[in-house]
Amino acid sequence: MFEVSLRNNKVFKCDSESTILSAAKKAGLVLEHSCLSARCRSCIVKVIKGDVENIQEELVLSKEERNTGYVLSCNAKPLSNIKLDIEDLGDIVLTEPSVFPSKIDTIEKVKEDIIKLVLRFPPTCNFKFIAGQYVNIIKDNIKRSYSIANNPKGDNKLEFYIKKYNNGVMSDYFFSKAKENDLLRIEGPLGTFFYRNDITIKNIIFLATGTGIAPVKALLEQFNQQPEIYKEKKIWLFFGVRYKEDIFFNPKYDLINFTFIPVLSRKNVNWQGENGYIQNVLLKQKIDLSNAQVYACGSNDMILSAKKVLIENNLKEHNFYSDAFVSSN
Repeated sequence: MFEVSLRNNKVFKCDSESTILSAAKKAGLVLEHSCLSARCRSCIVKVIKGDVENIQEELVLSKEERNTGYVLSCNAKPLSNIKLDIEDLGDIVLTEPSVFPSKIDTIEKVKEDIIKLVLRFPPTCNFKFIAGQYVNIIKDNIKRSYSIANNPKGDNKLEFYIKKYNNGVMSDYFFSKAKENDLLRIEGPLGTFFYRNDITIKNIIFLATGTGIAPVKALLEQFNQQPEIYKEKKIWLFFGVRYKEDIFFNPKYDLINFTFIPVLSRKNVNWQGENGYIQNVLLKQKIDLSNAQVYACGSNDMILSAKKVLIENNLKEHNFYSDAFVSSN
C-alpha cells in the first residue's frame, strides 16, 4: 500500500493494482476526470516524486509530457509513494452515476449535420447533475457519450447537440430512425467539466468548437440564472466553426460583461469577423491570462494546442479545464 500526496497536502492510500483516480475516489476525494478510459486528457497530472506504471499503453499525451512526468490518473498505478502536482476538487460532491430510462421529447435539425435532441425522464425520476457534465446515451447495445447542453431547470429534461458522422452507428440512428417517444437509457452524470468558483479570478474564457458548445451553453445558462453574481467578471466565448453558415449557436444572455466571438477556420466571402484558430484569436484580445480561467471543449488537438499556447502566455496551468471529444471507435 502506497501513499499519494497532493499539492494541497491531502494524502490517500493506493495499492499497486489500483489507479490513482480510483483510489482517490475510494478515499472520498474527487480528482479531475472525464472518459475514465485513457482516451482524453481531463485527468492529466504531473508526478513530481515517486514512480508509477501505466495499466494500458498511453496514446494521448505527447512525448514531451511523458518525459516530464505527466500521466493520466485513470491509467496510472503507483510503484512507490508518490507526490502529484494537483489538488482535489474540495467540497464538490458528485452524484454517483446510475442508469435511468428516458424518452425522446423532441428532435430539431439545427444544421444539415447537427440536431438538437431533448430527452425527458419519467416524472418520478430524480436525475441530478452539475452544468457541464456529460452522460452516456444507450440504445440497445450501443453506448455513446454526449455533453449535456442545458443547466438543471427542474423540468426533468436534458438537451444535447449531436453531430452526424459517416458510418456512425448512433448518429445514423438519431438522424435516420429516431422518433419522438423512443425509449433510451441514460447513464450518468459523468465528468468534472464544471465551473470552479474563484472570487479572485476576473476573466472567464470559454473555447468551443462545433458541438463542443454543448457544455459551455450549460455553464452560460448557469451564469445567466444569477447574472448579478458575475457582474464583476469578464466572460468571453470563442466559438470555432468552419464556415459562416455553421454558426448554429447565437447566445443571448443578461450577463453584463459577456463577449461572444465566433471564429471561422475557413476563408469566407463577405465575412468580416475573425478567422483562424480560436486560441490565436483569443490572444489578439489582450486578455490578462494571469488572472483567468479557461474552459475548453472540442477536439483533442484544439485542446492540446490551446493549453500549450495559453500557458506560454501567462495562463496558470491549473486554471485550464478541458473536455475533449474522443472517437467512439
